[in-house]
Amino acid sequence: MDTLLLERQARRRVQDAGINPMTDSLALRQIISEVVSDLEVKILEENESDLFDPQTICAQLSAKIGGFGPLQPYLEDPEIEEIWGNAPDKIFISKRGNTQLTPVIMEASEVKDLVERMLLSSGRRLDLASPFVDATMPGGERLHVVIPPITSAHWSFNIRKHVVKAHRLSRLVELKTMPAGLAELLKVCVEQGLSILVSGATQAGKTTTVRALAGQIPATERVITCEEVFELGLAHRDVVALQTRNANLEGGGAIHLRDLVRESLRMRPERLLIGEVRGAESLDMLIALNCGIPGMCTIHANSAREALHKLCVLPLLAGENVTNQFVMPTVASTIDLVVQMKRDRTGARYVSEVLAVTGQVENGVIVTSTLFTSDGIQPQAHPAQIPHEERFEAAGIEIRELLAKVAS
Repeated sequence: MDTLLLERQARRRVQDAGINPMTDSLALRQIISEVVSDLEVKILEENESDLFDPQTICAQLSAKIGGFGPLQPYLEDPEIEEIWGNAPDKIFISKRGNTQLTPVIMEASEVKDLVERMLLSSGRRLDLASPFVDATMPGGERLHVVIPPITSAHWSFNIRKHVVKAHRLSRLVELKTMPAGLAELLKVCVEQGLSILVSGATQAGKTTTVRALAGQIPATERVITCEEVFELGLAHRDVVALQTRNANLEGGGAIHLRDLVRESLRMRPERLLIGEVRGAESLDMLIALNCGIPGMCTIHANSAREALHKLCVLPLLAGENVTNQFVMPTVASTIDLVVQMKRDRTGARYVSEVLAVTGQVENGVIVTSTLFTSDGIQPQAHPAQIPHEERFEAAGIEIRELLAKVAS
């Protein structure tokens, strides 16, 4: 059986039908099923059906024409968190926290073709002038690619999947990411407009946690999100999602995260969500939050305390006229809670610490109070002062009762 000829026939029918095989999967499967059925009839007439498996052939053709070839089964596996390739014969996956080398071996040209197809829907490009790129794939996965001469010889790619699509804190409770008492406390904190910083290492579950926190924002509020690539995917009723843009071929037209944060202030935001701060955009975020707009963002840090320290340093990158004397009290007055995420060796994510920011600075240090700690097994509540207690009192919420049950 000539599988290449079969693939050509299917591609020709797809082209004749005028469908997009990357987006119209139902029509694609119908066309492939018809092509394979025609071949099955022919094979049965010739009594050569022993080696013919229609289901397998349909799956292979669907992956080649409408999917991403040999990577498609890993993209569809719900237990695989990340896929990356260092070379055409070095394709790895992360499954349940463990790294595995796959049996996939591709040609260099096949890797390039797959990457170009992955980038097709995002409108982003790769060339010698822009040798690395971040983009969102059609299925919502985040793609990062680096090509030579930045890499030594081969194209390198990472596909990060959002395995957990939690849009509410209750889902994180089910996954044992946090206890129910902490989820209830965070829920009312979001409802009362506290600004939350979610910190942790790579793949610790920061974006998933922000998405779940955002799910508790009252439906009457208008939400603006600013990201390098679309990842949050909020299901909120009134939301505008913004993402950055790379420079064009002439080197102009780039839109940075700082631009998005500043632009968002002209869009009547009642909540501002920033996918991640890692540079000068942190200053624009602090200025926005200092205008009375509650918000959330993520940051890479090893602990909640280090996350606050990092947020005091990053705005200094915005210019020489930005001083620590301005940044530190601004951070203290705009950030209310820091939620630290961790991932254990099995791949399980959990909240390891929640820090309350009192709004005060003493001897050059932001005063904080620990609300919650956990080692992933035993959660513990700590006596602490929640920021803006007057908001909870005005809403008739017994915040002290919630604090007492935070570890339950």
